[in-house]
Amino acid sequence: MADSLTLEVADLEVDVLTGIYSEETGKPQPLRISVSAEMKIAERYDPDTPLSESKNYMDLKFAASDALPKGVHFKLIESLADHICETLLVQDKRVQAVMVKIVKLAIAEANEKIGITMRRERR
Repeated sequence: MADSLTLEVADLEVDVLTGIYSEETGKPQPLRISVSAEMKIAERYDPDTPLSESKNYMDLKFAASDALPKGVHFKLIESLADHICETLLVQDKRVQAVMVKIVKLAIAEANEKIGITMRRERR
């Protein structure tokens, strides 16, 4: 098995304009977003290894929250996941793949988790 490094931010709750039904449009919906980024791994991580040898995990949080365009309505949560993947892949060439999981909180009736998981690889 090859060495690997995956950075993760899990269970961010973000309000996003999304949905296709009339009752969904025009108001933000609460989503739970988790993001993981597979990185090129350094040869070794010593105690004094600088951050430049990895990636700040706050970049993942930013891509799934503050980097989302304000006022844009994402009809599908797939397009939202795609935007997050693209943000991270463009931002850092060391990111080899991104996985985004989105759960639509407003439609759960019995605490079930309804949503998608998307994985994009660097091409």
